[in-house]
Amino acid sequence: MSDDHAERRRFSRIAFDASTEISQGEHRWKAELLDLSLQGVLVERPEHFEGSTGQAFQVRIYLGFDANVYMDAELAWEREGLLGFNCRHIDLDSISHLRRLVELNLGDESLLERELTLLGEPEA
Repeated sequence: MSDDHAERRRFSRIAFDASTEISQGEHRWKAELLDLSLQGVLVERPEHFEGSTGQAFQVRIYLGFDANVYMDAELAWEREGLLGFNCRHIDLDSISHLRRLVELNLGDESLLERELTLLGEPEA
């Protein structure tokens, strides 16, 4: 990632390892989660991935102990064996789990609050 792109990043990425599944319609792929943010996820491209851009995806991150993150997402980009998904909708339980993960990994509540504020703002 270029330094310019990193400076424009509005949300902190958290490196995290959890069982992850990407689905679209009847198609399902197990994916290796590389990182996540309040805005979306980055995964390694699953073998035999044939998802259609412009169509909705569902992302499921299994945290364990009945704590999971479910989000409706769109494929933002694909390159070099990676898939970047932007979150389009997330339920209250899922955003609570995700918020707690980000909070624990950032170690600074003011950074978390800034990112939560950015969720409601359009990108420049």
